[in-house]
Amino acid sequence: MKNIYKTFLKSCILFLILGTSLASCEDYLDKEPDSTISGDDAFKNFMNFQGYIEEIYNCIPDKQKCNWAPSWNWGDDEIFNPEADSRMTHQVDLGNYRAWRSAGDWLYNSNSSSTATGDGSPKRHSLWPHAWYCISKANEGLANLDKLTTATAEEKNLIAGQLYFFRAWWHFELMTFFGGLPYVDHVLDATGTLTLPRLSYQECSDKVAADFRQAADLLPIDWDNTTVGKNTVGKNQLRINKIMALGYLGKNYLWAGSPLMKNGPKVGGSQTYDYDEAYCKKAAEAFGELLNLVEGNQTQYALAQFNYKDIYNHERAEGSTSSYSDIFYTTRQNWLQPGSVEAIFRGPSPDFNASNWNTAKVFGPKVAGLVAHDNVIHQPTANYVNMYGMDNGLPLNDPASGFDPNYPFKNRDPRFYHDIVFDGFKYVNSTMPADMEYLRYCSLYTGGAMRPVANASRTGYFIQKLVPHTCNEYDRTYDWGANYHCYLPYMRLSDIYLMYAESCAAFGGASGKSSNFSKTAEGAINTVRDRVKAGHVGSSYTASKNKFIDEISRERAVELSFEGFRFNDLQRWLLLTEYPYTVKTSQEFKRVENNDFFKNNDPKDARVSEFKEEVILTRVFGTKHYWFPLPDNDVYLYPEFGQNPGW
Repeated sequence: MKNIYKTFLKSCILFLILGTSLASCEDYLDKEPDSTISGDDAFKNFMNFQGYIEEIYNCIPDKQKCNWAPSWNWGDDEIFNPEADSRMTHQVDLGNYRAWRSAGDWLYNSNSSSTATGDGSPKRHSLWPHAWYCISKANEGLANLDKLTTATAEEKNLIAGQLYFFRAWWHFELMTFFGGLPYVDHVLDATGTLTLPRLSYQECSDKVAADFRQAADLLPIDWDNTTVGKNTVGKNQLRINKIMALGYLGKNYLWAGSPLMKNGPKVGGSQTYDYDEAYCKKAAEAFGELLNLVEGNQTQYALAQFNYKDIYNHERAEGSTSSYSDIFYTTRQNWLQPGSVEAIFRGPSPDFNASNWNTAKVFGPKVAGLVAHDNVIHQPTANYVNMYGMDNGLPLNDPASGFDPNYPFKNRDPRFYHDIVFDGFKYVNSTMPADMEYLRYCSLYTGGAMRPVANASRTGYFIQKLVPHTCNEYDRTYDWGANYHCYLPYMRLSDIYLMYAESCAAFGGASGKSSNFSKTAEGAINTVRDRVKAGHVGSSYTASKNKFIDEISRERAVELSFEGFRFNDLQRWLLLTEYPYTVKTSQEFKRVENNDFFKNNDPKDARVSEFKEEVILTRVFGTKHYWFPLPDNDVYLYPEFGQNPGW
């Protein structure tokens, strides 16, 4: 941590015209002496000061592209093939949380020290080192606001608002994995003694909230509508704004009010529904303020359309102006960054083939060369896939749902067909060699050609929400000419609706609502389901607060699947240690239809037999697994910075 605190005194002066590239600079210590700008000049006007802030944008980690074949889904949602056992997904399954320092994923990449912040490559950016560096920059910027003398009131507000937001955001992201930390809200003296204590999660959250609130009050809804932003109209989507600050203000309060943060780590599940209602009411008010602006057509955000001519191939219907798939990836759009109209907070993501190498080739089977490069395969667990309910809105295990295990893929939630590759799915569209034709339609039944554990699916499913199935050796969507670009947003509008619903349900059940927004918790969930034409929450789930919260949990699992949220949800709900969330399963069944059936019929209409789940592995967790361990070298530096219990 001594090195971390030393970086609090470093700064990199960057001059950059506003735009979406948000490119960064060399390390300050590497600059030629005659190129160094004095501190007063660096902060004296908006252009210079904004250049100083740009580097913070560049440090935001890209979860999908940090290092090679990374992992970011550490809950009960995903499993890899054994060749990827070194990745963090499997290490979490083993309870080996200390691997976060060596697995090379977005939480910590050894190549992303603070001296690498000027590197535009998304493979170099990760959370732990960049957070401390960027908190330092935010504090130094706030300490120098008085030097911003050549600026309008609008310009001063934009600068201050961004700095308050980033100081809060980096702290918040660290807290979600490590718990309460010292809240560094001033420039530290490198010659002084380190004494900053670790705060409780809720104490830290209060300080985060103050900064997010300050940012929300200072920032505009849309930079395009400001005098400064008119210089780069149409290129301001990534700029920190009021909606981002309100979204994180609400999320910070909801996390502080969640069962783990209220009660501490517990085993037994008895406190899963025990929220801190005071924090949840604050969360609901922040989300309500945001959603009232969105539904009043005062923002640039909306739910992306879920309107497909061919849902399996993500082919949008004629006339659709935005696509659900566009939130997560784009193709043949000149490397357009994903997000569509729904992504609220994203980092910059220069791509130009990075997605093809880092992501496109790690979601499909390797059998018979269907996908080349990297024998690492992201696979959804069967227990998670079975949370996708029926199109009438009911979960599979509800007797009224209509689920038939002999036709398990029929009449499912529309997001199932968008997100999941299942048995009989037409995996290859283009011409194939005659001896490969048997692989055109997925054989994911027990013993099928796409079920080898080593190089295909060990669960009976693949994922295509983030990577289209056409990223294969024959359709070749991962080639340069396809311009495949993937990016996971940190926050999007449907998540806001679901967090609002959870906040309100914590103190008012299905009928709970904030004072500043008209929708109830039930209405917010149904808004998200209406987008995909799925049924509303059943009446048997709205009558009970706990059963309704269970439906919120399931809705978050489906809507936000494989986006990196599941681990933190199970963690804050005190469910990481509780069955059935401790198991990862496969789907075992026999295929009744022959392969010719799929040439002329929809795969969802296929009949199967002996449809059942089998456990692949069981995670044995204790209370210590609710928080990640801090680096030993850091906690040994001074007594007030203690290690998390059990580590």
